[in-house]
Amino acid sequence: MARVEIEKVVKRYGAVEVVHGVSTAIENGEFVVLVGPSGCGKSTLLRMIAGLETISDGNIVIDGEVVNDVAPKERNIAMVFQNYALYPHMTVAENMAFSLKLSRVPKPEMRAKVELAAGILGLDKLLDRYPGQLSGGQRQRVAMGRAIVRDPEVFLFDEPLSNLDAKLRVQMRAEIKALHQRLKTTTIYVTHDQIEAMTMADRIVVMRDGIIEQVGAPLDLYDNPANIFVAGFIGSPAMNFLDGMAEHGVFTGPEGIRIRTSVPDGPVVAGIRPDKVGLGGDGASLEVLMVEPTGAETQVLLKVGGAQLVAQIQGRVSMRAGDRVPVLFGEEAVYYFNRATGERV
Repeated sequence: MARVEIEKVVKRYGAVEVVHGVSTAIENGEFVVLVGPSGCGKSTLLRMIAGLETISDGNIVIDGEVVNDVAPKERNIAMVFQNYALYPHMTVAENMAFSLKLSRVPKPEMRAKVELAAGILGLDKLLDRYPGQLSGGQRQRVAMGRAIVRDPEVFLFDEPLSNLDAKLRVQMRAEIKALHQRLKTTTIYVTHDQIEAMTMADRIVVMRDGIIEQVGAPLDLYDNPANIFVAGFIGSPAMNFLDGMAEHGVFTGPEGIRIRTSVPDGPVVAGIRPDKVGLGGDGASLEVLMVEPTGAETQVLLKVGGAQLVAQIQGRVSMRAGDRVPVLFGEEAVYYFNRATGERV
């Protein structure tokens, strides 16, 4: 295990700066997820930690040592890539042992490490197969096994589940988390999928446009977003936003929506989680655009001004498109953001 420190790290490609002085730290044995939309700089940051990208400014520190000029193979890290990066002409066992072979590890020790990793990952009966004979999930396990045998101080995962189907992604999420709980190795995991981040991370680093927007435990980010970007990115379905005005203790939004509030007077954006939107009572009446039953829950899309409002309802509903229904919002369930800056009020 090792502590990883990222100190004011900058990445430039020519005159274009894509990572802007990022600083954070990953503690010994911690599972940290870097999350954000495509192009936010999370994979570039991971590759700088790995040594696959040069650092324009700042420092990467692993276990107390600045590694800016240390070769990737000397950093004692292991990386699992999105595309598995397996050698097609090698068996599972040979792929897993390849880095050990390059390091001239004795064959008995190499065999023992491969068999141990194969046992952890359920690959025991696949060691003589080739990558072309494996499913996507099995190939991903082999890639993870190749990392495990190195016994690194830090695991790096670069969107490892993006090529898998939805059901297998859920299964592999659980397997990677269980692996971390067993090995206790410091892990940095990159994804654009906030569900992966919420379910796997000890802490989440939310990135946008090459900067860090907020760092925190999954539920802390969900309950206490620092700004409108984090509020909209963390949570599924995404938070609803209503543009309006706070005056004399009341927020007034489109379609006659009125919510009691204690925020200062002025233009604000109100944020409401879909599961906090209540249907019924004497609230503002909105038109139903679509009803999406998923079994245990139903999502109701409502027209509000020129936008949509999503209500997530437990159970099933009898309404249909074109109906009008009243909506209610509990005062304590509403977040407010400065319209100009996006910061939480």
